[in-house]
Amino acid sequence: MIGLLRGRVLQKQPPYLLLDVNGVGYELEAPMSTFYHLPADEQPVTLYTHLAIRDDAHVLYGFACEADRALFRALLKVSGVGGKMALAILSGMSADEFALTVQAGDAAALTRLPGVGKKTAERLIVEMRDRLEKLETGPVVAVAGAAGSGSAGTSAADDAVSALLALGYKPAEAQRMVKSVPTEGLSTEEIIRAALQGG
Repeated sequence: MIGLLRGRVLQKQPPYLLLDVNGVGYELEAPMSTFYHLPADEQPVTLYTHLAIRDDAHVLYGFACEADRALFRALLKVSGVGGKMALAILSGMSADEFALTVQAGDAAALTRLPGVGKKTAERLIVEMRDRLEKLETGPVVAVAGAAGSGSAGTSAADDAVSALLALGYKPAEAQRMVKSVPTEGLSTEEIIRAALQGG
């Protein structure tokens, strides 16, 4: 099992990233909370990982801190929650915000996340209350300082819309969320963060 990787980020296209570890490129999927902590330049970064083995693919997920990985793993144990939805939850709110939302029984806040309906929100509250008390929390290990620009030929706003679509938002909703943000001079990650906070 791959538990941790340390290397340089070669490509960022949320929710995907390519990490160079001593000449081997690892493709990972990561929540936006991880992208916010990636270094702007080629500084080394440490990511905690979770490997999901399915019939059709092996998917490696990366997290800036152990607390996010622990929450991701706990979310996967909830009936009806898969990797995509767990990433969307971690992208839409921090682990601490999620814990407060669950403890308060605020199903309405959870239904604002993509793919989370009323029944799933209620199931998350019921099943995660006990699990949250057992989760370990730890400091962010990745090098702080989010940055990054869009890939060649696309704007940061276009990349932000693509990332929101990959997280499960509908096209019209993703466009609306990005248009509600003043994108001038912002990186893709900064636009996504602002869109998620305002959307």
